[in-house]
Amino acid sequence: MLRFTANEVGIDQGELTLVTDFDTQGPMWTEQGERTVRQRIEFSERFLMPPVVHLSLGMWDLDVSTNQRGDLLVENVTSAGFDLAFHTWGDTRVARMRVQWMAIGALPDDQDFIL
Repeated sequence: MLRFTANEVGIDQGELTLVTDFDTQGPMWTEQGERTVRQRIEFSERFLMPPVVHLSLGMWDLDVSTNQRGDLLVENVTSAGFDLAFHTWGDTRVARMRVQWMAIGALPDDQDFIL
């Protein structure tokens, strides 16, 4: 459990289209090449310390004739941002994917002394 000692708690959120490989004939759709996508997300304001980050799929467009496998991850969380990563393998074909994220954490207080 994350306990906040600051007086202010912030929630930042956003969404991004992470995969558009059907349109571009990219590796997630053609099964050729790197099957991992990473995107750095920067928060709109810095948190006091690394926040808790939650991910969800806003849109998931897959080929129905293949296995549907994927791993959606939050990596390298800092007070300024995080890396969003998606990985698939085997014969899974991902046409498009939109990911939504939410970060919850303590915010710096104007009364705090931060280096």
